Amino acid sequence: MKVLFIGDIVGSIGRKALEEVLPRLKQKYFPDIIIANGENAAGGRGITRKIANHFFDLGVHGITMGNHTWDNKEIFDFIDDEKRLVRPANFPAGTPGRGFSVIKNRSKELVIINLQGRTFLPPIDCPFEKADEILEQLNHKNILVDFHAEATSEKIAMGWHLDGKVSVVLGTHTHVQTNDNQILPNGTAYVTDIGMVGPKEGVLGMERTAVLRKFKTALPVRFTPAEGKWQFHGSVIHIDDATGLAKKIELVRLAEDEVIFE
Repeated sequence: MKVLFIGDIVGSIGRKALEEVLPRLKQKYFPDIIIANGENAAGGRGITRKIANHFFDLGVHGITMGNHTWDNKEIFDFIDDEKRLVRPANFPAGTPGRGFSVIKNRSKELVIINLQGRTFLPPIDCPFEKADEILEQLNHKNILVDFHAEATSEKIAMGWHLDGKVSVVLGTHTHVQTNDNQILPNGTAYVTDIGMVGPKEGVLGMERTAVLRKFKTALPVRFTPAEGKWQFHGSVIHIDDATGLAKKIELVRLAEDEVIFE
């Protein structure tokens, strides 16, 4: 199985990048299943039903979320019904939606699990305990974990915790792609952060003047997605269908006007 995972899609520029790049990535990699993080898709905060359906129409099979899951209130209208959309599984019991789902495309199946870190983020249930709890329920080999976390140490720890138990652990949230993609000793593919899809000329996708004002003055500032050219970050993971373990992980890193497809 070949899985294409797309980093946090930020605002309209990120959606434009997805529209332009995804068809060409399909032609280059022929992925069996495509997953994208969509927690910043609607104006940088949350997602709407219309945007989620647009992603599905483009060929995305599943969407993961994160700490901005609830920022667009429209999500409460459809999150319980949309099985292709998962939010962090370690939100408290009774939270709308689901933390994992089985994504199917033709003969291929992939479980996607969404977890959220607790270091430098709002305190919620333990992601390590929740991961173990979910894995005890599953009878699947091919499993992808999107660990939406701030601290690199927490993400690395999750990689080691799940090594050999899942196919791949991908970090999201910080929007900066790291260069530590690897296959861990027991066969789990890992990268600390997959990066983002969105404005290249902002700060983590946000308009840079506002971000600079926040750092310089410590005053409250409203962040909005930046304009300008896009960047596209993701990863392609090759999974052994017989074992569910990873055979290869490669990064995708593209920029507008610099896109070269072999």
